Amino acid sequence: MNRRKAETKAEEWLIEEQTPSYRTQWRVRQVLHEEQTPFQHLQIVEMEDFGRALVLDGAVQTTVGDEFIYHEMIVNVPLFTHPNPERILVIGGGDGGTVREVFRHPSVKKVDMVEIDGAVIAACRRHLPETAAGLDHPGLNLVVGDGIEWVAERKEEYDVILVDSSDPVGPAEGLFNRAFYENVYRALKPAGVFVAQVLSPFFHQRLIRDVYQVVSTIFPITMPYLAVVPTYPSGLHCFMLGSKRFSPLRQGMKTPAWPTRWYTPEVHRTAFQLPPVVAGLVQPVAAVETARKPG
Repeated sequence: MNRRKAETKAEEWLIEEQTPSYRTQWRVRQVLHEEQTPFQHLQIVEMEDFGRALVLDGAVQTTVGDEFIYHEMIVNVPLFTHPNPERILVIGGGDGGTVREVFRHPSVKKVDMVEIDGAVIAACRRHLPETAAGLDHPGLNLVVGDGIEWVAERKEEYDVILVDSSDPVGPAEGLFNRAFYENVYRALKPAGVFVAQVLSPFFHQRLIRDVYQVVSTIFPITMPYLAVVPTYPSGLHCFMLGSKRFSPLRQGMKTPAWPTRWYTPEVHRTAFQLPPVVAGLVQPVAAVETARKPG
């Protein structure tokens, strides 16, 4: 998988290269913050169309203009799949949007959030306060540390685990392998659910296929789902859900008791209706080969 590259030209354009022949670019009004942390290059920029944005190693992570889609979908789908989510673990999520949405659920009692880069937390608190509001919730145990090590030391502790990571390069690379997903399974209670973001079904097909093949051998229920996030590559984004007991399409799921901007029960169900081009990524290899044979 090609690592995305980006550059700024005279602080006017953020150019993000997806492949050698495809790039996206945004007009930038100003760079609000920039530093090289021990883990990555960090910028907060203000875009012309999507407002303030977090950029890590040249890749746009979140913007105030469309972050609600990503955060409502990574949180509400698994938390409404679980009938009574009380203990939650968030790995990554330094911008704060995921824990903000988690604490809207009245059943939630305690949230551990483990973010490896404290500079991301500080920058988002200062420049993205709408997103970072959840970072100051009294029910949050905020840990600056390694989420891989954290989850490896837990057993049957969480109802839901959310892996809100950056791309699988640099500090997030270890969040996309079998050992990590096995530790996630062990850290979940017997009815536990987890979700990880797995990028674009157009630009990261091998990643989606590989993650599905691994997670489906660990969790009895493994299902990808989709959301439209305009500032992400191709605009179509994929998540991978693993559940020990409950299907995300089970009957009797609750409706949010608070206003949402994207998520609804109908959107929840529709997100799992995969177009053939995406469904083909998660079919068993034998089934795919059979479908290709003429006749």
